[in-house]
Amino acid sequence: MSNELPLNGKDIVLGVTGGIAAYKAAEIVSRLRKKGAEVFVVMTKNATEFIAPLTFETLSGHPVATDTFMRPATWEVEHIALAKRATLFLVAPATANILAKMANGIADDMLSTTILATKAPVLVAPAMNTGMWTAEATRENMKTLLHRGVKQVGPEEGLLACGDTGAGRMAEPETIVDAAIDMLQNAKGDLCGVKLLVTAGPTRERIDPVRYMTNDSSGKMGYAIAEAAKARGAQVTLVTGPVGILPPDGVDVLKVESTQDLYDTLIKKAPEMDIVIQAAAPADFTPVSPSNDKVKKKSGEPLELKFKETPDVAKAIGANKRDDQVYIGFAAETRDLIQNAKRKLESKNFDMIVANDVTMPGAGFLVDTNIAALISRDFVKERPLQAKTALAEDILDEAAIMLQRKKG
Repeated sequence: MSNELPLNGKDIVLGVTGGIAAYKAAEIVSRLRKKGAEVFVVMTKNATEFIAPLTFETLSGHPVATDTFMRPATWEVEHIALAKRATLFLVAPATANILAKMANGIADDMLSTTILATKAPVLVAPAMNTGMWTAEATRENMKTLLHRGVKQVGPEEGLLACGDTGAGRMAEPETIVDAAIDMLQNAKGDLCGVKLLVTAGPTRERIDPVRYMTNDSSGKMGYAIAEAAKARGAQVTLVTGPVGILPPDGVDVLKVESTQDLYDTLIKKAPEMDIVIQAAAPADFTPVSPSNDKVKKKSGEPLELKFKETPDVAKAIGANKRDDQVYIGFAAETRDLIQNAKRKLESKNFDMIVANDVTMPGAGFLVDTNIAALISRDFVKERPLQAKTALAEDILDEAAIMLQRKKG
């Protein structure tokens, strides 16, 4: 039906915290209801000093949760029931305090406990003094939350309640509701139930107990794919070399160090998967005879090392790929990008390869962006400079289409 409300059938839990913008949350509830949503409000104790729970009970048509230890009307543990019920968890206003609690897993009241327990997507509308918003602690907390998949709307610049002018003013209720609608409507569930394995990061090939050979892979691309795939409903296994970033929540993490470790893990795990994406950068060579002791200098004499090829992980997995399995690889090149990538596509039996010229500014290992070409036997799709998170979505779009075709 063309006039169907955009939030019909959606249960939205709204967390209201103790900021002067709490009064605007009443309009958010009203707008969400008019869009078809059922709204359940959780208030902090400080929020009740700004606006009465009765206001939200009247607007939402549901009791307001304020106390973790208050006896619920039914036998359900209230914060768990709300956490499970939520299609979307919205926090507006989101004070610096609640952002800090969310980032650090603190659960000391009804709202923070419910947020920690939910598996629903989370949207926050920050609202605070400019000094608090720009404080390093707040910025780090927000960065952590965004890394975990929490979405943000606002804050806006303007005159604040404290008399300052600057960033920190909560986005307008209409803007927040539009963001909630966009978040729910744009959420892709095309990988629900799909078993997906992605590799990430470098490998380390030991020379001696304190030295190793490796490369510049940061793991950011593989981790972005893992996070995006999880958000799209996949059952994700992340096989990761040594990196300095945190894995996404809710994925099965398997840590490896050497290329041989990666080979052994994938030989075991890849046959169980619907989609395998090889974003790791395994070493092509490893020392023939790594030393059991630290290699010492010898009066200026050169150190000579002999290397042998490591197992060809990509080729081994491609050789045993099922007809109904999607297999995607990466090619980091410095010249003849398309030609070299096409050769690798054939030799490794990939369904698609993501090729990038690591010499180009903004592409490669140590940055948050990439420039790539998605190449299959049927197409070459150029992707301009964009965030690795955006490229991850492009890769998964193609993977989902390929899997659907293979499954018939």
